[in-house]
Amino acid sequence: MNVIEQLRKEEADRLLAQRKVPEFRPGDTVRVNVRIKEGDRERVQAYEGVCIARAGQGVDENFTVRKISFGEGVERVFPILSPMIESIEVKRRGVVRRAKLYYLRDRRGKSARIAERQMTAASKEEPAEKSEA
Repeated sequence: MNVIEQLRKEEADRLLAQRKVPEFRPGDTVRVNVRIKEGDRERVQAYEGVCIARAGQGVDENFTVRKISFGEGVERVFPILSPMIESIEVKRRGVVRRAKLYYLRDRRGKSARIAERQMTAASKEEPAEKSEA
């Protein structure tokens, strides 16, 4: 591991210790609360949609969220560790077999639905144990 990779890893670890980022995957419906600056005041805007991709790692990791707004598909890319993101909430977990869900761009209505992942009692406890360790 060279010096730059080591510095990036240390910075990512430091930022993740300060901020709580939930575990989510492509196919999950997430709500991202984003800080919006308008003039001299700042407000928080919720952006809710399906996570269609995650890319990068460490400090450079980002994810793409797609939603349908007034019949038009809108995608937005968020860096995971951006200071403009106030919080990320996982609303629904989806079952998909792909890491990139770009095929959803061509689909509308029922064909664009994603089945919900059923959580068993054992799988609900695992993420909590991982975060405590």
